[in-house]
Amino acid sequence: MEIKWKDGVPRMNVRENAGVTFLTYPAFEEIPGILHGFTTRLGGVSQGIFGTMNLSFTRGDEENAVRENYRRIGRALGFSPEDLVTSDQTHTTNVRVVTEADRGCGITKPRLYTDVDGMVTDVPGLVLATFYADCVPLYFVDPDHRAIGLSHSGWRGTAGRMGERTVKKMRETYGSRPDRLLAAVGPSICQDCYEVSQDVIGEFERAFKREYWDRLFYKKANGKYQLDLWEANRRILLEAGIPETRISMPGICTCCNPDFLFSHRATGGKRGNLGAFLGLRP
Repeated sequence: MEIKWKDGVPRMNVRENAGVTFLTYPAFEEIPGILHGFTTRLGGVSQGIFGTMNLSFTRGDEENAVRENYRRIGRALGFSPEDLVTSDQTHTTNVRVVTEADRGCGITKPRLYTDVDGMVTDVPGLVLATFYADCVPLYFVDPDHRAIGLSHSGWRGTAGRMGERTVKKMRETYGSRPDRLLAAVGPSICQDCYEVSQDVIGEFERAFKREYWDRLFYKKANGKYQLDLWEANRRILLEAGIPETRISMPGICTCCNPDFLFSHRATGGKRGNLGAFLGLRP
């Protein structure tokens, strides 16, 4: 399968293990004891519009198929589904501190929380999981304090500066220094594919300095705008104190690659969910 990389340059590694294809960041692979990955559509057992690696229980797929998909991605990345902690994404900027009591939430037992789009933890063996089909995943690793963060940032979360909120939570909870964090913006919809209306742009005008507007969006003849969520989140991470050299970008658009990645826009909502995973190995 041909993958369309922005500028023709792969910025993530395409990995295959145990029959499952997933994406990783070169910078994160160099950190000892970090488990991470972003799923593709390949390697699962789901059928039809969910084909094949769907990780959503709520979009109409067979539950047994979804559970088998979790077992398969777990084997590929090196975790047990029982060790997962999943988000409850409602486009907030709420970040939860995940502890041992949360192990299995969303997979083997009901979540003990609602309205959580971001999670941080320093518990070895726990694996954080968030879900996507065009929105932006944000990964954070603190190699000094052995802490991690994983957050979902759609346009609402980005306008609400979810990346900054996650950095702040890690600093308050674990003593993380922003200049020592490694961060990554995950596979999501690119500016060329992301048309939005004036009400969305109004939120970004309020959230970002005017000097950045030309890099974040432009107006078209039809009165709509093309919005760059990648650049918006990169700018937020920079302003939160993370050095540019410690921020990894995805270079791959979900909407440009609908056979490889799930995209809400490309499929008119007829799709499954991709998963972002980040954990501290025991």
